[in-house]
Amino acid sequence: MANWIDLYRSKLTTPEQAVSVVESGDWIDYGWCVNTPRVLDAALAKRYEELEDVKVRGGILFEKPAVMQVPDTARHFIWNSWHMSGVERKMIADGTTFFGPMRYSELPRFYRENVDPIKAAFFQVSPMDAHGYFTFGPSASHLAAMCKRCQYIFVEVNPKMPRCLGGVDNAIHISQISGIVENEADMWELGGGGEPTEVDKAVANLIVPQIPNGACLQLGIGGMPNAVGAMIAQSDLKDLGVHTEMYVDAFVDIAAAGKITGRNKALDAGRQVYAFGAGTQKLYDYLNDNPQCMSAPVDYTNDVRVVAQLDNFISINNVIELDLFGQVGAETAGTRQISGAGGQLDFVMGAYLSKGGKSFLCCSSAMKGKDGVLRSRIRPLMSPGGIVTDTRANVQYLVTEYGMVNLKGTSTWQRAERIISIAHPDFRDELIREAEALGIWRRSNK
Repeated sequence: MANWIDLYRSKLTTPEQAVSVVESGDWIDYGWCVNTPRVLDAALAKRYEELEDVKVRGGILFEKPAVMQVPDTARHFIWNSWHMSGVERKMIADGTTFFGPMRYSELPRFYRENVDPIKAAFFQVSPMDAHGYFTFGPSASHLAAMCKRCQYIFVEVNPKMPRCLGGVDNAIHISQISGIVENEADMWELGGGGEPTEVDKAVANLIVPQIPNGACLQLGIGGMPNAVGAMIAQSDLKDLGVHTEMYVDAFVDIAAAGKITGRNKALDAGRQVYAFGAGTQKLYDYLNDNPQCMSAPVDYTNDVRVVAQLDNFISINNVIELDLFGQVGAETAGTRQISGAGGQLDFVMGAYLSKGGKSFLCCSSAMKGKDGVLRSRIRPLMSPGGIVTDTRANVQYLVTEYGMVNLKGTSTWQRAERIISIAHPDFRDELIREAEALGIWRRSNK
């Protein structure tokens, strides 16, 4: 049997030696979310004076990378994000950060067929096992496909990174790695969003009764999905399954309450399947070496054809705005990039194709701006420059604190009437007038 320990020692290097492969004009990939590198990022930033136009790619940052804090940043480094966090929203304003539109399920194929050649990948991994493998931690996502496109692969081995089990493309072997550095930084933590608001609770109260025993769950990130998760944990539901893009703390709570068995899943029975995860230490401890949890590439977790095979699939996600035609935006506020398309459309489509499946898109009916003025999230038309994440043909259930409506099988006037019925009361008369002007109002619902 090969002596993987000796090979490991032979590949140990310094961060400075690892990043020496980078040249001006190169494309460099960072792991994303909790796999974003730390010491390699810091070492690359120190070389800024000798580098120009290095294009770095990643996403869902917890803090601003060192390469994006150097003087005259845009001359030396450009950040390219597959999905923006709050950190990246601020970075985009200074001209150093750009968004890569995608449907998340397609991301591994992007790497196989579409992206420019990558000079090097830098990312964090869990410690090596007895067979020479490092798991990608909770971020199988697209990393295996990314590695196959790289000239060099350098990893940061972090003993605090959970060892996340899977089945395929959830780990990398030491023979594939160009060099190893070590890092003992604490895991980045993502809070659960605090206590649910009254609006969150109202939305959750509408959705949870729609979930049958034996359902398979996908929860997005944010207050409303977390409120639904908390209510599920306290409910009488049983034998639930999990097949999701992002694994969040709510799933740990539902599992702790004994609600998750996965015994009714047609695929991966008994296992909670996810593409990436982020949360509190509670979540990382739960995922570590847990055979019930299956870390999988996103072209499996988010494949509409896979989701469609899971009966009673329940998808719950947040949105930012919607219009009277039923178009939904979940990634921008006007032209300002807020997050990304992610896998929302994947699950909206997959849930509807599932036997007994339901897709719920949730938002508060209105919000107060920084000026204190209340504004409706339901608009006559999408805000100028607003990006449509879910087309009007794909949307099933829309939910606000004022109700739940199903848009499937409806004409334009029925859609307008149903959508206005869940708008904030202060804006309904105005929305009726706008619907009349748009030619999609047939009669008053007063």
